[in-house]
Amino acid sequence: MSSVRDLLKQKNRDVITIDCGATVLDGAVKMNKERIGGLVVMQGDKIIGIFTERDLMNRVIAAGRNPAEMLLCDAMTTKIACCGPDTTIEECRTVMTEHRVRHLPVVEGDKLVGILSIGDLMALELEAKEQTIKYLHDYMTGPN
Repeated sequence: MSSVRDLLKQKNRDVITIDCGATVLDGAVKMNKERIGGLVVMQGDKIIGIFTERDLMNRVIAAGRNPAEMLLCDAMTTKIACCGPDTTIEECRTVMTEHRVRHLPVVEGDKLVGILSIGDLMALELEAKEQTIKYLHDYMTGPN
């Protein structure tokens, strides 16, 4: 079974983080620029939360708060689920489903080493299904 480590090698992308003292607007601009749905919020080298599109909608926009004046630390989710590099993809899928989250920071020791999104897991699943279909097609019709 594939592990998070295997997926991170394929992904080959740095984790986009932001300092807890930044404003919500800074976070939204950064997510838009990077074309991502969440940022890991840091205080120095320590993960203190995650800020996602859902946080922006629920805690800022729907609450009528000004994103230029509100700090990320006041809008972020502080109870976050994490995984390690040796966690299986199936375990990550289970955690994401049970906790209803779309992002899992990957931590090794005390160090942030990556992040998985639900999109990463869906892409991996799609690739596996495409390989199965190709195998079955070749089995039935012979290789091209």
